[in-house]
Amino acid sequence: MTTTRDHTEIALLVSRFFRALDERKFDEGWARAFVTDDVRTVTPIGLAEGAAAVRHTEEAIGRFARTQHLSADVLVDADAASGTATASWNAHMTHVHRPATLERRGPGADPLFTVGGRYDAELRRTDEGWRFSRLAVEALWTTGQPPVLPEGVEPVLPR
Repeated sequence: MTTTRDHTEIALLVSRFFRALDERKFDEGWARAFVTDDVRTVTPIGLAEGAAAVRHTEEAIGRFARTQHLSADVLVDADAASGTATASWNAHMTHVHRPATLERRGPGADPLFTVGGRYDAELRRTDEGWRFSRLAVEALWTTGQPPVLPEGVEPVLPR
């Protein structure tokens, strides 16, 4: 059964995670405040685990000049006995393309890439509090063009 405390702690973890992405404070060990060492991420550009998932997140955010992530409707199902939980929330993610991306795309290129999506997460309670052990984001709609990705990487976007 989910307690109010668990729900509040997990909702705050979501908010702090999104704020950290937007503030880009990716110092050594930043991710320890949010994810387990064996975290698994599922995004429109692929799967990653552990330290690779953290690098993948940093690289994804770094493709943009700025970002703003908003979360809403955080739903939590926590099991205090096992120290595990699941959570899901709606997300509105605005990405501002870098000047080099806009130059590459030419005159009239849209400076924004906006995504409406949903996150699904699995969490574990650690000695430091709740941490994501799995994060999956699904793009439900987009406007603008996605980032310029490395050769051979194609995003999976809504049709």
